[in-house]
Amino acid sequence: MRKLIVLAALLFAALAPARAQFGPAPAPTFKDTSMIRPPAGSRVALWVFEDLECPACAHSFPIERDAAAKYKIPVIRKDFPLPMHIWSFDAAVNARYFKDTLHNPALADEYRGEVFKAQRGIGDKSDLLAFTKHFAIIHGIVWPFVVDPSGQLAAKVKEDRALGERVGLQQTPTIFIATPHGPQYVDDVTQLFSSIDAAIAANGGAHK
Repeated sequence: MRKLIVLAALLFAALAPARAQFGPAPAPTFKDTSMIRPPAGSRVALWVFEDLECPACAHSFPIERDAAAKYKIPVIRKDFPLPMHIWSFDAAVNARYFKDTLHNPALADEYRGEVFKAQRGIGDKSDLLAFTKHFAIIHGIVWPFVVDPSGQLAAKVKEDRALGERVGLQQTPTIFIATPHGPQYVDDVTQLFSSIDAAIAANGGAHK
């Protein structure tokens, strides 16, 4: 019996490191989150760094959208196209065209959502262009031959990416709940609603 107890103890000790490997991952350490604040008039807002070619971002997008609608809080979306994704930068520029050139943020968000839905069927930049032209036609828009002739839209995407590097992003999506007391990192999008509930309660409401 004593030998069995000793063997069990040794087995437990040997398995402990293996169990630790499969435990919850530690929260990432960010470099600088000082710029992540709610906009004027709000106490709580969502900040989302996303890549339009990222499957996890596609999963997260409708949850973020539903949360913003339920709590009536703003969503500040920042593009963080990853270098291994071949068309995500171009997609971000297209979204900027709808938002900044056509001055239609709602249509830009709709485009992002539709890109996420169609993500698996977009294999390269030519697929993205065909998808985008079809999206534009549906909305009565003639898609330009050159979407960003001055390079201003690409520069804005690069600014977002530089901001993400300043924050110290390690993955996409990276979601923060911004409050006057600092941002709260959301490591599990399934907990987004409860996290927003807690932020609203702690800050006396969602709006000033």
